[in-house]
Amino acid sequence: ILFAAGSRPYMPDTINGLDAPGVFSLKTVADALAMADRSKNTDRVVMLGGGILNLKAAFALLEKKIKVTLVVYSPEVLSQLMDPADAFLIRKALDTAGLTIMTGCSATDVLTDANGVCAVALNTGKELPCQMVCVGKGVIPNIDFIRASPIKTDQGILADTYTACSVEDTFTAGDVAVTHDPVTGEKIVTALWTNAVEMGICAGLNMAGVKTRYTGTFGIMNATQVADEPFVSMGVVHTGDKAVETHVARSGSTYRKMVFNREGTRLVGALFIGDITKAGMYRYVIREKKPVNRFKSHLINHTLHYGHFM
Repeated sequence: ILFAAGSRPYMPDTINGLDAPGVFSLKTVADALAMADRSKNTDRVVMLGGGILNLKAAFALLEKKIKVTLVVYSPEVLSQLMDPADAFLIRKALDTAGLTIMTGCSATDVLTDANGVCAVALNTGKELPCQMVCVGKGVIPNIDFIRASPIKTDQGILADTYTACSVEDTFTAGDVAVTHDPVTGEKIVTALWTNAVEMGICAGLNMAGVKTRYTGTFGIMNATQVADEPFVSMGVVHTGDKAVETHVARSGSTYRKMVFNREGTRLVGALFIGDITKAGMYRYVIREKKPVNRFKSHLINHTLHYGHFM
């Protein structure tokens, strides 16, 4: 058996009124169609959460000439993928695009009238008038159906390095699975399509009798574009409280951050904003835990090429 039950959007119980007409979480095609229909009679939207999903949805709404306000509890957008100080180029692009961003605050209530959503109340006492709310606060693995079984769970379904569960001949993959971070070794749940595909292939091979080790899922690994700014974030990128060696290069249009272990002998994280060329090679160096002494300067100066691996 393969357990690939996926996940569902996290709807915080600390916010009252999330069941009101006009409140959405973007997970399925049906969600998107319902939001598009509601947007026909909407001139203001409040997005709760500063992750990629909400930013993508915000730009779709901005293209419809709808005013969008992003409410983020963290000090900056994309806080899961980079430190606040790293996000200045993306924040500049978001501001230029006309997105209103409120950081360091959170919603407490969704207010309604006869048509559903009419405003969002914040913990600062301020109210934001709107006709639509989109909640992008992450996901919860779908494990309720398995709680009474012998299958071990911890946030999601626990998988070993071969994607196997705790009961013989059972496997798991995707959003519902708890796997390991190849950099830190820690248990992790991620909700990225690329990880689900790779994990599913590995599980399928093992189920077919081809013993295959799953190399792990980066705690942080994302590549996308926001407000015409492409970026790649992978491995350890939050460095404020960690004993690591960090190298930063910035210009008016690009930003790079290389993170090495304390000894400076292994690359453990990388962030590219603007220019994301060669990111795949950096991912390989991180994931394979390659000793970097022979080509460390090329990593830092962005002159790495495939010849350095030979």
